[in-house]
Amino acid sequence: MSTATLAATTVPYAMPQLWRVLTKAGYFLGLSGAIGATFTYATTVRPALRTTDSGTENGAVLRGRSATFLAWAGVVLLVTGYLQLAARVARAGKGMPFSDALAPAQLWDFLQAPAAKGAWIAQGTVYLAQNIVLVMTAALLMALFTPAARRHADRLALTAVPLSLAVTLIGAVPTTAPTDLDRWLDITFDQLHVISGTVWFGGLALLVALAGTRSRLGTDAGLLWADQWRRFGFLAMLCVAVVTISSLWLSWKHVGAISQLWTTGYGLALLIKILLVAGLVTAGAFNQFWLMPRIVRARRADDTTSLLRLTLRHFPKVVWGEVALAVAVLVVMPFISGSARAEAGSPKAVSSGTVFAAGAALTLALAVSLFATARASDALARRQGGTAAA
Repeated sequence: MSTATLAATTVPYAMPQLWRVLTKAGYFLGLSGAIGATFTYATTVRPALRTTDSGTENGAVLRGRSATFLAWAGVVLLVTGYLQLAARVARAGKGMPFSDALAPAQLWDFLQAPAAKGAWIAQGTVYLAQNIVLVMTAALLMALFTPAARRHADRLALTAVPLSLAVTLIGAVPTTAPTDLDRWLDITFDQLHVISGTVWFGGLALLVALAGTRSRLGTDAGLLWADQWRRFGFLAMLCVAVVTISSLWLSWKHVGAISQLWTTGYGLALLIKILLVAGLVTAGAFNQFWLMPRIVRARRADDTTSLLRLTLRHFPKVVWGEVALAVAVLVVMPFISGSARAEAGSPKAVSSGTVFAAGAALTLALAVSLFATARASDALARRQGGTAAA
């Protein structure tokens, strides 16, 4: 390719406007609260309460704080969803000032726009369905502000799980049928990335909020929290696996060479995100290899004082750091727009049998490494337990 041709095919990086950064980051914050908190409550908090601390004062405190967190998550989802819809209106067609796009009349006109030529459904109709489900999810969660609804918190939270997932899944419905496998894979991996990331981030935020109740918990709460951290550790590892696999696909689609990570605007933003996520994974590894074995040892020794200190003082401090990194990831995400390939004039990525084989090998290697991580953590716990007994 000649220099002239390369210059003609490059696409300059466009820095997002401030309102775009705030609305997109806010929207994913809202999704994290709705998807992550409800999913974590359903898979981690509720089972631990039912198994370890059902019907006790500790359980009542954590159920109450969970209901409050979920209710506020509904508020955040509703507000950020509205702002995200306005951002879409501001960017549609020839565009308009974001302040004008906030008007309900402008939103309604956007949602009622006819389908484009060749589309099986109008884009506005897809967003209308998405936002109807979003309002339903937010209303369901906000109902937890009322004492009557809190008596059915488990049922409401479990109902909100599929509804919150539907918010992002409906928004990803293509208005024209994808013509090749790559397009289907783009949609699939993008949604897997969003869901696993929001479950991970929202779950961290919920557990940090629950850890703030430690002054109101009894001395026997360490056992309950040990169970919760164990359950969430497994959930977080699954999220890390899905985030990693989906990231590999999406990065390959948009980055044509390693050097594009520091020579393009898209690549720089992606590189910062990768470093932040690496920090999250490192903190998770610290939990898995240092804190969890000590928690298991204290639990086996029936050392309630150490168990309480580890689960409600040391562990939350690390998780607070993870939450800060997660927020930073959300702030960086709006800057990952366009494509490093387009900026550098590289050809579009096209999948092949070799690409799929490499992806399968990487997936297998990741699964083996996560399995080895879990086994190593268990082995450390047994070794420390044996040393303490000796």
